[in-house]
Amino acid sequence: MAHVAQYKKDVVADLVKQLVEYPIVGAVNLEDLPAPALQTMRSKLRGKAQMTMTKRRLMKVAFEEAEKSKQGIMKLYEHLKGMPALLFTKENPFSIYKIIKQSKSPAPAKAGQIAPKDIEVKAGPTSFLPGPIIGELGSIGIKTGVENGKLAIKEDAVVIKEGEEVSALAAGLLTRLGIEPMEIGLDITAVYEDGTIYTRKVLDIDEDQFLADLTQAATWARNLAMEAAYPTKDTISDLITKAQRESKSLGVETALLEPGIIGDLLAKAHVQSQGVKQTANIE
Repeated sequence: MAHVAQYKKDVVADLVKQLVEYPIVGAVNLEDLPAPALQTMRSKLRGKAQMTMTKRRLMKVAFEEAEKSKQGIMKLYEHLKGMPALLFTKENPFSIYKIIKQSKSPAPAKAGQIAPKDIEVKAGPTSFLPGPIIGELGSIGIKTGVENGKLAIKEDAVVIKEGEEVSALAAGLLTRLGIEPMEIGLDITAVYEDGTIYTRKVLDIDEDQFLADLTQAATWARNLAMEAAYPTKDTISDLITKAQRESKSLGVETALLEPGIIGDLLAKAHVQSQGVKQTANIE
C-alpha cells in the first residue's frame, strides 16, 4: 500500500471538516484569474466567506469522505472546473454570488478559453472596409453586408456557445469588433445548500427583471381576486365599490324603485322621453 504523506492527510481532513460544517459550499474556477484580482476578491469576501485551494485529487477524497455525513455534497464535485477552488460561507448564496459578480471586469477572449456563456455579436455597423474579413466573419456565422462603404452585421449571431472553446480566429475577430465577452474575477460554477445544487444560471438573478416579474405577478393576482370576488384586506374596499356600482347599474336597468337610484331612474326616463319626443317629432 502506497505511503500517503501526512500533509496530504491533514489537507483532506481540513477539507472534510469544512465541507461538513459549512452549510453553503461553492465550486469556484480560478483559471485565467490574475493574482492581484484574486487578492482583491479575497479582501471583499473577508468576514463573509473563505476560500480553499488544493489539488483536485485531494478534493475528490475529501468529497467522498464528506458524503458519508453530508448527503448530496458529492454532486458539487462534478461542477469543479478549470483550476478549482472551494468557497465556504454561512451567508446567503445569492448575496455572495452578487458580490462576486459585481467585482468582475470585462476582458477580451483568448484562443483556447472556454466560453462561460453564449457569446453573441449584435447586428449593426462596423468600421471595416469590404475585403477578406467578409469571409472570416462568415466562417464564424456572422452575416454581413455593405452600408455606406463599410461592412454592417445584418443580424444578431451567437458565434460561440457556452462551454465551447474559443478559436484563434474568433478571438481575433471579437477583439477587432471591440467585444470583450470574458470576465476577470472569481467564476462560481455551482453552490451546494441543504442538498440542492444551484448552478450559475440559477444564482445569476437579474434583479430589475425579477422586480418587474414580481410586480406583474402581484397585479395578475389582484385582478384574479377581483374577478373571482375573493375578499382580502387588499381587495375588500374595491370589491364593495364594484358591488355597489354593479347593483346600482342592475337597479337602473330593471327600473327598480329604490331611494338610492331614483335620481338615476328619473334621468334615464328623461333621456328616453326626449328620444321619443324627437322620434315622434313632437314640439
